[in-house]
Amino acid sequence: MTHLQLSREDGLACLTLHRGKVNAINVELLGELRTAVDELRADASVRAVILTGQGKFFSFGLDVPELYPLPRERFHEFLIAFTDLYATLYAFPKPVVAAINGHAIAAGCMLALACDRRLMAAAAGRIGLNEITFGAMVFAGSVEMLRASVGTPRAERVLIDGTLYSPEEALAVGLIDRIVEPEQLLTEAATEARAMASREPAAFAGLKSLLRGPVAKTMRSAEPPSLLQFLDVWYSEATREKLRGIEIRA
Repeated sequence: MTHLQLSREDGLACLTLHRGKVNAINVELLGELRTAVDELRADASVRAVILTGQGKFFSFGLDVPELYPLPRERFHEFLIAFTDLYATLYAFPKPVVAAINGHAIAAGCMLALACDRRLMAAAAGRIGLNEITFGAMVFAGSVEMLRASVGTPRAERVLIDGTLYSPEEALAVGLIDRIVEPEQLLTEAATEARAMASREPAAFAGLKSLLRGPVAKTMRSAEPPSLLQFLDVWYSEATREKLRGIEIRA
């Protein structure tokens, strides 16, 4: 894999995004993530998964400069694949822990929301769904995951304000579960993952399905029309003007 590192040790797998300085999600990284997630689901020796990033970013989110030129139909295909990925992660039958090493912005925050637990390094960066600040929307599935995590009133504030939260603010809102020292992030994430993985696998998977199944069902049914609405906004003249100003420094 070019943009994704996958390691396994004693039943615990670690997926590390490592694409440039900001781990922005493009077609290639999305494909590698999907392949890895499917592989880990099928691997009976893997009991739990950690998702993290390298450097100062967990993920910047979508690689806007690279995706901006895509024709509507091709970008639609990409969005279907991305939302299907986080829906798969959300319903993943094994424990998944996000070790948020740095900024987790927009689609990066969505990946974190799909995990069972979210640990964030102290003073590492900011997290949030800030799409509205550059004239874009979010997807129905991400709204449902956010609502399940923080409740509807807070979800409305997170989305409408478009705030990027510090770790302390994110903990207060409910976007993350714990703040840990940066040098302890992966160790603490592994401890959290192993604790959940110590449960009987079929029982864990069944309970997770019961807890998340209704939300996952809503995500799947509401996603297609929300993507069309997202595309209408994305390709509008006002939003295109703002998107042109987004840069990613390699």
